[in-house]
Amino acid sequence: MEKLETNLKYIKAKNKVEKVKRFYTHLAVYMVINTIITAVKVMNNINNGETLEEAVFDFATVATWIVWGIVLAIHTFSVYGLPLILGDDWEERKIEKLMNDELRKN
Repeated sequence: MEKLETNLKYIKAKNKVEKVKRFYTHLAVYMVINTIITAVKVMNNINNGETLEEAVFDFATVATWIVWGIVLAIHTFSVYGLPLILGDDWEERKIEKLMNDELRKN
């Protein structure tokens, strides 16, 4: 029984690490891609006669950061915020409940 419990704890920890790893990968991609997109848009706007300030604060330039930032915020909440609200062991409780429900059906 202890071995099973140890294996379950290991699997749970591994899943948490994978979620955090995917979040940091998402954050890195967000920063790199948006920086490139912003640089290209700013250069195009400057070539079209806008000042640096107008080019940087153009809605089309900032919109990508905002929209993707909202998605990143949701991802952040799912990795870090949800366990704070539901508790660290909410996954374990839910799995146990589903297993018990399944056993009752059979």
